[in-house]
Amino acid sequence: MIANYYTVKGYSESEFKINKSRFITYVNRIETESDAAQFIDQIKKKHWNATHNCSAYTLGDQDQQQKADDDGEPSGTAGRPILEVIKKAAVKNTVIVVTRYFGGIKLGTGGLIRAYGKAAANGLLTSGLVERVLHTRLAICLDYALQGSVENSLRTGGYIIENKKFAEKVTLITLVKYGEEAAFAKKICDLTADRASIRHLEPAYAEIPVNP
Repeated sequence: MIANYYTVKGYSESEFKINKSRFITYVNRIETESDAAQFIDQIKKKHWNATHNCSAYTLGDQDQQQKADDDGEPSGTAGRPILEVIKKAAVKNTVIVVTRYFGGIKLGTGGLIRAYGKAAANGLLTSGLVERVLHTRLAICLDYALQGSVENSLRTGGYIIENKKFAEKVTLITLVKYGEEAAFAKKICDLTADRASIRHLEPAYAEIPVNP
C-alpha cells in the first residue's frame, strides 16, 4: 500500500458543445477492471444512440492497468487524450467516458484531440479530487471516565475517530497517520496516566479533500 495518492471524489457529469457537437463527460472512481467495464457499459447503454462513447481509465498504485478506447473515432484522437489527462492529473483508480453527439461539423484530428482532452479535464474539475492518505487503525481501550477528555483531545488534534464500541470499557477506533504511531501512543499514555491500552488493527486510507 502506498503512503498516499490522489483520486476523484466519485461520480460526476459535465457537458460542453463545440462546433455543434455535444460532449458529455462521465467520471467515476473504480477499484477493479470489472468496475471500469461495467461503468463504461452503463454509459454506452444510456447513450446507445450517441455517435461515440469514448473512454479511458487507470488502475493500480503505479497505474499498472491502463486502457483507452476511441470507439470509432480516428485512432488516437479520443481515448488517448482522455487517458493523458488522467495521467497528467496524477489521479489513480479513475474512469472517464466521453459521449459525443456529432453536430455535423468535422473537427479534424487536432480538434478532436483538444475536444476530448477538454472534456476529460472538465470532468475531473467537476468531480473534484481527494487525497487518500494511509493511516494505521488503532483501537484505544479505556475506562468510561476517561472517554470525554481523550475524545476531545483527539478531535481537537485532528485525529479521525472512525468508530466507538461500548462494552465493559469504551474502545475508540482511531486513524493515525502511518509512521506517527509511537508519538500517538505516548500522547495517549500522557492523557490517561498510562491507563489505556492500544491495539493495532489493519491499515486504512483516510480521504482529504483537495482544494480546487
